[in-house]
Amino acid sequence: MSDSEQNKAAVRSCLEEASQGNFGALDSVVSRGYILHPEGVRGPEGLAQMVQGYREAIADLRVTIEHQFTEGDYVATRSTLTGRHEGDLMGTAPTGRDVSFSMLTISRCHDGKIEEEWEIADTISLLQQVGALPEVAQA
Repeated sequence: MSDSEQNKAAVRSCLEEASQGNFGALDSVVSRGYILHPEGVRGPEGLAQMVQGYREAIADLRVTIEHQFTEGDYVATRSTLTGRHEGDLMGTAPTGRDVSFSMLTISRCHDGKIEEEWEIADTISLLQQVGALPEVAQA
């Protein structure tokens, strides 16, 4: 397996295992020195803690990887996350609504492990879906 394919597999495994709550699997694909920007989350334990918060808010959390691209040690991944809002989400009480939102992650890998990531999630859409923000009319 090429370095690019190994890096893509590490990112895919991280997203899929974490979304399913298999946090023990993170040690094999996330480095001890891992950092998630801009949140400042550090290490596999910090990542697991952050994802667990989302898993508590969004039941049956699922990640579908739409696209992955590599450039050197970097992997860009566009994914869609889905589930049901059944727990507190950023101060919003459970609504029972099905939600779906997009996320873009750029991961820097080394020796088959994720060293750092930059993540942009469509939290505005997510918060609109649970009624925490008003819908914005499209022009």
